[in-house]
Amino acid sequence: MILMAIIAKLKKKLYLVAARYFKFFANISLKRWHPRIIIITGSAGKTTMLNLVESQLGDKAHYSHNANSAFGIAFDILGQRGITGSRLHWLGLIFKTPILAFTYKHKEKYYIVECDGERPHEAEFVAKWLKPEVSCWVSLGRSHAVFYEKEVASGRFSNIDEAIAHEFATIPENTKKLVLIDGDNETMIEKTANLKAKVVAVKKEQLKNYSVYPEKAIFEIGRRKFEFTEPMPRDVTTQILMLDKLMDYLGEKISTDLSNFKMPPARSNFLKGKNGIKIIDSSYNAHIISMTTVLEMVRELHATHKWLVIGDIIDQGNLEGEEHKKLAQLLLDTKVEKIVMIGRRTKKYTAPLLEGKCDFESFDKPQQALKYLENNLTGKETVIFKGSQYLEWIVEKLLENPDDVAKLARQDAAHKKRRASWGLN
Repeated sequence: MILMAIIAKLKKKLYLVAARYFKFFANISLKRWHPRIIIITGSAGKTTMLNLVESQLGDKAHYSHNANSAFGIAFDILGQRGITGSRLHWLGLIFKTPILAFTYKHKEKYYIVECDGERPHEAEFVAKWLKPEVSCWVSLGRSHAVFYEKEVASGRFSNIDEAIAHEFATIPENTKKLVLIDGDNETMIEKTANLKAKVVAVKKEQLKNYSVYPEKAIFEIGRRKFEFTEPMPRDVTTQILMLDKLMDYLGEKISTDLSNFKMPPARSNFLKGKNGIKIIDSSYNAHIISMTTVLEMVRELHATHKWLVIGDIIDQGNLEGEEHKKLAQLLLDTKVEKIVMIGRRTKKYTAPLLEGKCDFESFDKPQQALKYLENNLTGKETVIFKGSQYLEWIVEKLLENPDDVAKLARQDAAHKKRRASWGLN
């Protein structure tokens, strides 16, 4: 156990050192390719924006799907997938990388990069390396707050919010031509006030009408109507408006036909459940921003008998109590028929604030929650999943078609092994 802890600490310390090795060789391939680079960043909603851009540019661009870290982007440039795999696979990548730098390159006109800000200095690392022509900063909040506690403790920043905002702001600061931001976010406006690049702020007030159902969502903006075949949250307005500005800048025609738009697993996906229940799976991540977005959607959802299955908000460190208390008010505002919560954090901080105010159940383990759902769902419900605690395992057990498991999050061997260690088979 002590040895494993030492290895984990070394991995954290050497993370960006090792990333520089892969960056060096990936950069050789990147210069041979020489695409127009567009970076998409933010605390939530990055993948939605990436996929919206893909729905428009198609094969004119290469997209960094499932590769939003310093390592992942380097591997992606070299045509490799290095996010998961055994130690031998990683060893192979170390030796293959110098060869691929001179033998492999993408050919597309554009490179659309999703960049996370999970670790301090990682977004900065990517921004100073890629120096994008355009950046889209779609959101800002306390995702992965626990990783920024040391930044505050060092005295560099007065609080977590300031530290996270600084990290994300390094991307627009290193953007050459155009920066797109959420004009409803005052911090984003402040952080981009004196950039050399042109800054365009989009505002949700441009949305004329929004309708959401378990199987679709419709956004009316100006004279145009954007219709999705998934229950997309109202906040997607920001990404649609950014998409419009981006296509105009690139000289590409925007299409309102989103029939080829596909969201990755567990980002507000509709699935058919047993006995007629409708499932909306948004279990990919869990922080207060994405919770707020999904719960606001649930409030406007055209459906009867709405149930929520909520897992803990993770990676919040010393802020976890504060964030779970905020969650309590969000849940009360949603006014659903039943709330089912799973995890020690929701039990400790959220449940006491719901007592006597709504109909809820609180469980320690996913197995207990599944048993409750199986015994109490009648088939008339729309069940929305959001949060951690391996909610995808519960969704899997409730699917009408077992083959739909391929549409769920975390289906790789490593995550299956972790679920098995929780007794989730």
